[in-house]
Amino acid sequence: MLSYPKSHTGGGRDRTIAEPHTDIEDEFRVDVERIRFSPYFSRLSAVTQVIPQAGSGTVVHNRLTHSLKVSAVARSIAVGFREVPDHVRDTIEDLGGCDPVVVQAAAAAHDLGHPPFGHLGEQVLDRIARKKLGLPDGFEGNAQTFRILTALDSCDATPRGLNLTKAVRAAVLKYPWTRNEWRSIRPRPAEDLPRGVGSDMANGALKFSAYSVDAREMAEVLDVFPAIAQHQQTLECSVMDVADDIAYSVHDLDDFYRAGVLQYTSVSAELSGWLASQSALAALDASELAVRRIPGHSLEAAWRQVQAKDAWIADVDAFRNAVDRVTSDLVEGLLTIPYDGGLEADRAVSAFTRRWIDRLKSSIRVEREPNIRSGHVRLSRQAWHDVVVLKFVHTRFVLDRPDLAVFQRGQSRVIEALVDGFHGWLNDPADAARAPRRLLDSVEAATEEYRQLRDDSPEFFTSAGVLTGVAEVARLGQARAVIDYVASLTDAQAISVATLISGTSDNLWESGRGL
Repeated sequence: MLSYPKSHTGGGRDRTIAEPHTDIEDEFRVDVERIRFSPYFSRLSAVTQVIPQAGSGTVVHNRLTHSLKVSAVARSIAVGFREVPDHVRDTIEDLGGCDPVVVQAAAAAHDLGHPPFGHLGEQVLDRIARKKLGLPDGFEGNAQTFRILTALDSCDATPRGLNLTKAVRAAVLKYPWTRNEWRSIRPRPAEDLPRGVGSDMANGALKFSAYSVDAREMAEVLDVFPAIAQHQQTLECSVMDVADDIAYSVHDLDDFYRAGVLQYTSVSAELSGWLASQSALAALDASELAVRRIPGHSLEAAWRQVQAKDAWIADVDAFRNAVDRVTSDLVEGLLTIPYDGGLEADRAVSAFTRRWIDRLKSSIRVEREPNIRSGHVRLSRQAWHDVVVLKFVHTRFVLDRPDLAVFQRGQSRVIEALVDGFHGWLNDPADAARAPRRLLDSVEAATEEYRQLRDDSPEFFTSAGVLTGVAEVARLGQARAVIDYVASLTDAQAISVATLISGTSDNLWESGRGL
């Protein structure tokens, strides 16, 4: 009889506050339902994945539909571990196990921290948080996810956080470090750094999964997994991360095909151009490649970046095979059928999506000692390159489009107006008391968090060049509360509230609902 590898016998089912346990529901299943019933989860239906649904209809994914599909892919991978050879089963057990329900919970929760307008909103909030509000660890969507689960959301067991099991909390830590801790680590080459850290060590990690005020809780949940090395994901988190990569690389192409953004001619020219001129492109130096706008030059630049950062797995033959496969199946297959909403086009895109997801799911590998830039669960070498090429198509022919860039510049102004407006409001002694109740409560709670951080970890303040006085603690708490508040809005709420707070709307009651 097939069974799952044993897991979580050493504290993974523990909660911060003990709760009565019944035999009816598994502890991890309780966590899944708490996440699904959270207003932060419902909110994802109105948060942009890459491009907004407005003007594109329901064919475009939002953060909620993406999260549901990541959950399905992740659970399928975890269930597949019932059929692995004994030596792989032993590795899984030794690393702490892989419960399909924990994986499902982490996948459902992994995007809770995304602010309005997707990754664009994330970048803008981070810049404003650091440059304008003086928050040393700025904003990061993954850290915000952990903060929502452990501090901002609430349940009947505790007013702060969902009181989830340690295993589930650990499984959302895609980048298990704080931004600040990397400031004290000597610079290393990119290939020796975990994926996501970035190269600007003076400003800390680019991607991270906990703010300094939440660092103690991150350390506590990771302690349950002693076999997991520092700066490595738990095995369940690795499954969620790989599933996110699979869903993102395939379903976003689904979106852009249906929306009419991906065009056969331009994609074909780039991929076919690289295949036909690979040797000539490889002979160009970096400066020539930057100015020679010939078919294939963008793909060649992408390949060189892959080589530089991921030499541990990068292979030119596997990359060429991936370009061949994507050219054959996407360009000469799917894109030759213009999407018109008809049955033939729908069947074509559904078949493409299912074919690729099944192939990638079947390419999973489990490693006891992974490379620093990988995880305990990863794609095979060839599948890894396939995803690189799929993501290239997404980046080159969607994210780099000038029309999307213009739209995003407008969205960035909305985010700035919101942060400036609420921050100014809280610092208006004549009117601060009339600020939204949720924001005022958040200021009080966040200020207490920074007060506790100062008492427990004064090195955070000294390493970040921040004072430790009462006024500075209050400033940090207020700034974090403003960022938390703005990040919790949907796209539509952000736009409507921005018009109110900037004085450009007379639609008081409708727009004011976002407060």
